Amino acid sequence: MKRYAVIMAGGAGERFWPLSRRSKPKHLWNVAGGESCLLSMTYARARRAVEPENVYVVTNAEQVGAIASVCPEIARDKIIVEPAGRDTTAAIGLSAAYLKKIGGGEDSSFAVFPSDHIVSDAEAFARTIGAAFEVAESGGGLVTIGIVPTFPATGYGYIRRGEKFSADFGEYYKVARFFEKPNLARASEYAASGEFYWNAGIFVWKTSAILAAIEKNAPGTGKILREISAAPDSGFFAAARRLYPQIEKISIDFSVMERADNAWTVPAKFDWDDVGSWAAAERHMPRFADGNAAVGELFAADSKNCAVFDAAGRATALMGVEGLVVVHSKDATLVCKKESAEKLKDLVKTLPERFR
Repeated sequence: MKRYAVIMAGGAGERFWPLSRRSKPKHLWNVAGGESCLLSMTYARARRAVEPENVYVVTNAEQVGAIASVCPEIARDKIIVEPAGRDTTAAIGLSAAYLKKIGGGEDSSFAVFPSDHIVSDAEAFARTIGAAFEVAESGGGLVTIGIVPTFPATGYGYIRRGEKFSADFGEYYKVARFFEKPNLARASEYAASGEFYWNAGIFVWKTSAILAAIEKNAPGTGKILREISAAPDSGFFAAARRLYPQIEKISIDFSVMERADNAWTVPAKFDWDDVGSWAAAERHMPRFADGNAAVGELFAADSKNCAVFDAAGRATALMGVEGLVVVHSKDATLVCKKESAEKLKDLVKTLPERFR
């Protein structure tokens, strides 16, 4: 069975303002510093998990030009363009329909990767994804990668594992239940129990399996995807432009995974970080004295535990402050407390259009 990878790269990354904007969001930057953007790093990992020519990116029309500029290694014919942003159920369904179309109607399997994760051990990543392909291809199951919790995170969803199975590639589990983001007390219980994984949003399934699951659990979306798929090859994207904006806007977790009775989880054998905010990006920045971290020039006196990111060629001087996030872009500067960094999306909604 032919294996593909689809990288979801359509988000706006509002929690990384002022660097991340609609036309060039966070996955087109390396928000922790370095030479490669997050999408480039994800693309390189995906090419280890499947044949290089079988890696696709799904994004919106607004970002295609920026992806071509920042990631020239990604060919234009490997970019699936969403006619409108309709969340992950629609993006995954459109990708599945397209892969089936280019495969002449034959079934295949594909992995789904968010574009904004940081993973250091690409070989272990490829082995884990290979194991997930084996589980997915052995039946009609929907496979998700489970990350072993290293602390009681309140910003991630959780997977509770059920019955254990073993194969040549290692162990995997039936999913007992998915849980939404918990409070700290509950997250501490989950992390201590040894029965829970973080839900990384990394999936592997057969094309037929995910399309059938969407049909069953989100029938309105399934109907529209069938209509798009029924178009002749040359009219696939024309049909998508006409019909796709009608799809319900909902994530794959809510529409399918939390309702599925055939979900499995494969424990990750690789390191993983979902860099979801500036406070999280700090973990990957160069460290300086007094707990400060920075990408760019930093001069600090009587200041500690601050995170600074410069994308505008500016130096930052700190005096007598603690626990701040400071970010410079070409046309804006952010200064906030670390504990407020998760709320940046609320601020962005109030900004004039030219800053969004």
